[in-house]
Amino acid sequence: MAKESIKARQRKREKMVAQYAEKRAALKAAGDYAGLDLLPKNASPVRLKNRCQLTGRPKGYMRYFGLSRIMFRDMALNGMIPGVKKASW
Repeated sequence: MAKESIKARQRKREKMVAQYAEKRAALKAAGDYAGLDLLPKNASPVRLKNRCQLTGRPKGYMRYFGLSRIMFRDMALNGMIPGVKKASW
């Protein structure tokens, strides 16, 4: 499980990206790259990292579910994800 400080930093970046999204789009459309340079670094969506919503784990992330592979497996085996069951043949 990721440290709370890492998860808090990620949440802070997500808020900042949402806050500056319209301004970034307007500056990009106008071609004002000097204005883009004046925005905070964390306002760039490139700085976001896909992390598990439950644990904050950055590796083994499944984008469709928003979970790491470990949490996905646990939840699927417990029947907490609708339509997903363990394969057997």
